[in-house]
Amino acid sequence: MRRAALLLGVAALLSAGCNGQQRHAAAARQPAPPAQHFRSRPDLRPPIVKIRVPARRTAPGYIFLAPKMAVAQAGPMIMDNRGRLVWFDPLKLTKGVTDFRAQRYRGKPVLTWWRGKLSNVGVGDGWYTIYDTSYRQVAEVRPGNGLVGDVHEFRLTSRDTALMTIYHRRHVDLTSIGGPKDGLIWDGIVQEVDIPTGRVLFEWHSYPRVGVQESYSHPPRKQLGTKPFPYDYIHLNSIDEEPNGNLLVSGRNTHAVYEVSHRTGKVLWRLGGKKSDFRLGPGVRFAWQHDARRQPDGTVTVFDNGAAPAVEKFTRVLVLRLDEKLKRATLVRSYRHPKRLLSPFEGNAQFLPDGHVFVGWGGWPYVSELDRQGHVLFDAYFGHGKKPGADADTYRAYRFVWHGRPTEPPAIAVAGRTVYVSWNGATEVSRWEVLVGEANDDFLVVASAKKKGFETAIPFHARGRFIAAQALDRKGDVIGVSQTLPLKH
Repeated sequence: MRRAALLLGVAALLSAGCNGQQRHAAAARQPAPPAQHFRSRPDLRPPIVKIRVPARRTAPGYIFLAPKMAVAQAGPMIMDNRGRLVWFDPLKLTKGVTDFRAQRYRGKPVLTWWRGKLSNVGVGDGWYTIYDTSYRQVAEVRPGNGLVGDVHEFRLTSRDTALMTIYHRRHVDLTSIGGPKDGLIWDGIVQEVDIPTGRVLFEWHSYPRVGVQESYSHPPRKQLGTKPFPYDYIHLNSIDEEPNGNLLVSGRNTHAVYEVSHRTGKVLWRLGGKKSDFRLGPGVRFAWQHDARRQPDGTVTVFDNGAAPAVEKFTRVLVLRLDEKLKRATLVRSYRHPKRLLSPFEGNAQFLPDGHVFVGWGGWPYVSELDRQGHVLFDAYFGHGKKPGADADTYRAYRFVWHGRPTEPPAIAVAGRTVYVSWNGATEVSRWEVLVGEANDDFLVVASAKKKGFETAIPFHARGRFIAAQALDRKGDVIGVSQTLPLKH
């Protein structure tokens, strides 16, 4: 046995997991969907992930999703290609977070997501958070002008500004579509905010630039009472910044993508919908879509749900070529899930630098990676066999390279002669060492093991009064030390 690389303070006996264990016990009294369980972190109960197609030749990085709805706990989650947890942050008092991803802020990698109140029709009332690589909040972002942040988009720019979607009640004349003269709509708003100061730099309103007559969504038959339900005529769900500085905006309920001048707010063109400026070639027409993006090669990609109500047999990811002079749109290629999933809501397609496509299938709890030809390189499922809307889901899913170094210490639990260790969010751990001693100056390494997934179980046989564990990186350097626990015999 060799002496431990670090001296450990025996006084640090208070378990960091105490509060988490109390939360776990309270939650256990209520029926909950199936979840993973960890001895060292009983407070974490992410959904069980089933790998349908094992990863092969996938792009580098971890998988980012935010399980919500029919889950034991909702929150941002990172996992590896084997479905093993890397980081999970269950959040209280929310049905879930959305648009969880890695971005860059002030030149450094960060994690971002929306959180707040989420209605049953996909409209949010909340704000946005930015976390650093140590999982500490470095900024909280809210829209300006008295508005509230919506679930659909929170996109950071190279200018350290944020683009976000907003839904705002607005009274308009709806007699043209058979509604009341003093009707109520959701006005879809795009806002750009300077993150350090909160100053609003740009604000675009869908109404009246996009008329209510352009919608494919049926208006409410009546708008009565003190709080009538607004007509969600456009349902903005994505914003993308184009190389020319303009914005690409998706309107789900108008079946259209808009290019909006970032300078004047003018709608420069419509792709799809009732007033398309482009002639749509075979296979181009889309409906109830999400996640419109301008790709580096100039193509526009769209997650074509084609459902709710269904107008397609299955959901597609479209790659479209736009001839902006001749105003023609042609289909370059399309992708679908091998189960021919028809997703009634949510979803996205992330086009990776190597040509692969990482897809979150929205209302269905599947995430997949496809190659350029559409071959499935990875497919995972995190639900439990229910219908969309009654099962787990994630609004979007991504793949990113990520390096996390938590500030909290590794977690440890002992059961008999086995130590269970984990470190939520730590990506650089290669091995674990078990330390046993009689006092804080004589700890010895009594066992070690290669890291295996989120939690590693390590048998040991040494005797002593106290036990702890330390994490080593690939170089063999100690990068984290757990609490010290009393060792029972």
